[in-house]
Amino acid sequence: MYGSMGSQAVVNDPVAVACSTTPDFQEWLASADGAIAASTYQAGKVALIGWDGRRATLLMRQFDKPLGLTASANRIVLAARHDLWVFANSPSLAYEYIEDQPGRYDAIYLPRATYHTGDLHTHDVAILEDEIWLAATRFSCLAKLSFDFSFTPAWKPRFVTDLVPEDRCHLNGIAVREGRPKYVTALGITDEAGAWRERKATGGVVIDVDTDEIVLDRLAMPHSPRWHDGRLWLLNSGAGELLVTDPKTGKAETVCGLPGYLRGLCFHGPYALVGLSKIREKHIFGGLPVQEKYERLLCGVAVVDLRSGRQAGFFEFTVGCEELYDVQFLPGIRRPTILNLEKPAARQAIANPESCYWLRPSNELGSPSFKPPLENDRERTLPLGETFDRLQPLKT
Repeated sequence: MYGSMGSQAVVNDPVAVACSTTPDFQEWLASADGAIAASTYQAGKVALIGWDGRRATLLMRQFDKPLGLTASANRIVLAARHDLWVFANSPSLAYEYIEDQPGRYDAIYLPRATYHTGDLHTHDVAILEDEIWLAATRFSCLAKLSFDFSFTPAWKPRFVTDLVPEDRCHLNGIAVREGRPKYVTALGITDEAGAWRERKATGGVVIDVDTDEIVLDRLAMPHSPRWHDGRLWLLNSGAGELLVTDPKTGKAETVCGLPGYLRGLCFHGPYALVGLSKIREKHIFGGLPVQEKYERLLCGVAVVDLRSGRQAGFFEFTVGCEELYDVQFLPGIRRPTILNLEKPAARQAIANPESCYWLRPSNELGSPSFKPPLENDRERTLPLGETFDRLQPLKT
C-alpha cells in the first residue's frame, strides 16, 4: 500500500510533475546521509531527490532524452540523445549558488565536458578510472568515448555479426566488476534489426564479457546488471522482479517483486534503490508478465531492504513522469542541484584545484548597486501531511 506523507510539484512547461512519498521513505532518506538522482527520458529530465532537514525535496532539470546515469566520487556522467555529459561537483560553489539563500544546496554538479556521439541510443554508462564506457544500444556493442570518432567499439556479443545501427539485440546494461566491464544484459540473442522484439517476454540474457558465454537466460527484458557484495544483481524488468544470481551456477533468486517495469538499480548499505516505470508504449512493452501480476503499475523509486526483500519506502511520481531509466545514490550529499547549459550560472562558475569563483556582475568591482536576477530552480517542498489531491501545480 502506497500512502502519501509529503508531496511537491515542479513545473517546467509544458508538463507539470507532481509526486508523493510514503512515511517510511521520508524516514529512510532522513537517515541515509545521501540524495538520489534519477533520469527520465520520457519527461526529458534529471530528477534530484534531496533532504532539507525536515522533508524530501525534488528538483527537475531539463535534458534531451536522458538515459544512462552514473556517479563516481565527485562526478556524474549522463547519456542524452546525441551527447554524453560529464559533470563535476563543486561544494564551495554550491554554497553561494543562490545569492540570497546561501547554503541552500550542498552540492552543485557543473558541466565540464560534452561528447557529441550522435544518436547511439546510449543506455548504461560506466566510469572506469579515467575512461568512460557506454552501451551503444543502436550498434549492439560496448564502446568507449573517442576524441576522433563518435565512439570506439570495445566489445560485441559473438552472435552479432556486424556493427551496424540496427539495434539487433538491444544490448543495454553494464555491470562493472574489479574495475572493468564484466556482464551485460541484452533483450535477445538475435542478429537482425529489431529481432529481439519477437520474444521480448522470454528472450532476455546476461552475458559474460570475458568468456562471451550466456550466464542467465529466459529473462523478460532485463536491465541494470550490477555487481554488489560479491554477487550479480539485475532487474528482470518485464516481470517486475529484482534478481540476485551466482554466475557460476546460473541460478537466480527473486529478491522481491515490484509493481512496475523496472529500470535503474543502485545500492546503499543493505538497501537497493530500484526505479519503476509505467508502460506507455504497447507495441514495444505490451504483453509482459508484470502487466498480468499487477492491476496498476507505478512510476517512482522503491527502497528495498535486501535483508528481508521488503520495501522500506517509496517515492512516487503521480503526474507528468511515467518512465525512469536509471537511478543513482549520491552519498554524503543532502540537497544537490545540477546545471545544464541553458542556465546562465553554468557559464559563471569557475573552479580550479586551489579556488573557485562566481563571475557575476554583483561580484565585480564598481558595481555595488547591481543585483542580478535570482536563479529559479523550480524546486518545491510542502509541509508534511500534504497530499497530491490538495496540491495545485505551480505556474512559472
